[in-house]
Amino acid sequence: MEPFVFFGGKGGVGKTTVSCAYAVRCAREGVRTLVVSTDPAHSVTDVFDQTFDDSPTPVEGVDGLDAMQLDPEEEVIRHLDEIRQDLSEQVSVAMVNEINRQLEMAHGTPGAYESALFDRFVDVMRNSEPYDRVVFDTAPSGSTLRLLGLPELLEGWIDRLMYKRRTSIDLFEKAAAGSNEPRRVMEGDPVLARLQNRKEFFEFAGNALREDAAFFLVLNPDELSLNETERSIADLQEKNLSVRGLVVNKLTPSPDDDENGRGARYLRERVETEQAHLQQVRTAFEPPLIAEIGWRVSEVKGTLLEEVAAELDVETAIETPTYA
Repeated sequence: MEPFVFFGGKGGVGKTTVSCAYAVRCAREGVRTLVVSTDPAHSVTDVFDQTFDDSPTPVEGVDGLDAMQLDPEEEVIRHLDEIRQDLSEQVSVAMVNEINRQLEMAHGTPGAYESALFDRFVDVMRNSEPYDRVVFDTAPSGSTLRLLGLPELLEGWIDRLMYKRRTSIDLFEKAAAGSNEPRRVMEGDPVLARLQNRKEFFEFAGNALREDAAFFLVLNPDELSLNETERSIADLQEKNLSVRGLVVNKLTPSPDDDENGRGARYLRERVETEQAHLQQVRTAFEPPLIAEIGWRVSEVKGTLLEEVAAELDVETAIETPTYA
């Protein structure tokens, strides 16, 4: 199995539970593991009854497992502050106020969260040496798909910016040579250096996601979840990212044969509907069904998390990373 494992899916399907269960299983089998959550709706803090932040912290009671909880809002602020710092060092004082104004406007624009989280994801991947495996518990499908599609989009954009910057510098040098000594502005240009760093950043991200990452989708046995999963599979395939397997979570338990009350009749009808959806997943979806996880009577924590981990048919053996 690849060193980076992503669990995605529609909001509320149980991605965090499945991600943490798989991370626990990896750690129990001697794989040094980090689980990273970006979904504030159900965090690793809830699962492990322990507070986490954006720094890796050992999970109590599970040797070899660390966890991180990324806050999208904090990541946007951090991301914009880094941009502000970089640009402030490269432009005139007169431009700094305008930069600050534009960045404040960018804070709430579409794509700000995805861009900030993408940078943080890739930063974790590039600095994953202490771990054999990093498990990502991602935000709901739409955000995750936009996130994973950034490398292909931005690599070309950076190339165009670098071309325009070189052209601009070349014209400036030719104009300056008319009345002054020729300048070698191209060498050591801070803007070009920054763009080159970003180009390498996006190249690493694209290669690592295509070669060193495995993607799994979590869904519930209902029509809305199946439809969302079908769209996600197609979208990921368009980005040359194949889904390795599907996890159906929150299956309703069947009542005993001798139960005939109103609740039992409801459960039988629900189970019948869910089984029909489950059959659709088996026959109509290309990625294999790797786990069928039933409802638990209480929150999935502690020993229940170990039970869920045992139900996941996902290998834990490590492949040597290609780009990490």
